[in-house]
Amino acid sequence: MNENFGVRLQEHVRERGPLCVGIDPSRELIESWGRNDDVESLEYFSLAVLEAILDTVAVIKPQVAFFERFGSEGLRVLERVMSDARDAHVMIIADAKRGDVASTNVGYAQAWLDDASLLRSDAVTVSPYLGIDSLAPLLDQAQSSQRGVFVLAATSNAEGRMIQGAHTRDNESVEDFVLGAVRARNANFEALGPFGAVLGATRDRPSFDLTTMRGPFLVPGVGFQGASPENVARIFDRCTPGTVLPSVSRAILQAGPERSALRDAARRWRDDLSQVLT
Repeated sequence: MNENFGVRLQEHVRERGPLCVGIDPSRELIESWGRNDDVESLEYFSLAVLEAILDTVAVIKPQVAFFERFGSEGLRVLERVMSDARDAHVMIIADAKRGDVASTNVGYAQAWLDDASLLRSDAVTVSPYLGIDSLAPLLDQAQSSQRGVFVLAATSNAEGRMIQGAHTRDNESVEDFVLGAVRARNANFEALGPFGAVLGATRDRPSFDLTTMRGPFLVPGVGFQGASPENVARIFDRCTPGTVLPSVSRAILQAGPERSALRDAARRWRDDLSQVLT
């Protein structure tokens, strides 16, 4: 890799479209495919989704929790999914939502962003609620290894609004503060930076000027949670092309287990999102 994550992601989105598919092998979804909720089905589900969408999407986003619930065997499946995605040149965002004190974040950085790790991803989601500065090991590792970090700013779930919409002592909303901190990190790069923000499509557009981010946005809440491509286009109006990455999970995964149905669902979402974001 010879370009930072933001630039590589933008190029990938321009080539393949703006869709990110979440691989979320929950008990509910696995059983909806007529299978038992076990490690064998976890692997079948995850690899079937990946196989169906490899030629359609720019990025996959495995939800780490659904693999961790099976312990080491589940993580082995996640490693396989990541390896197969890398072989197919599909980018990977590990939806791990890590974030702790700085000394612990060193370990998280090694797990998700180090070249030597079997769990290495192109980017990882992180939580800023132990302080933006505590994320420094993750941000520094991402920069040094040409990978990325998406910081939770305004998530798609309604429960998050009480905290994310609260105000600091300077009367700035928490979500605007987080967005500003990410922008400041990207200011050191000539083109796009490797640091992005998670901003749900179910939320109102923040007062923060999103066009100044100079980095990517990961946009959950599209599909099952109710947000439409038009909601995404409205929130991210005038943002740099190729920097907005809507994530669709259940609205596609429920089409399985037939590969053709999964592929068709992914293509419909890709085309609908491409139409409003380009």
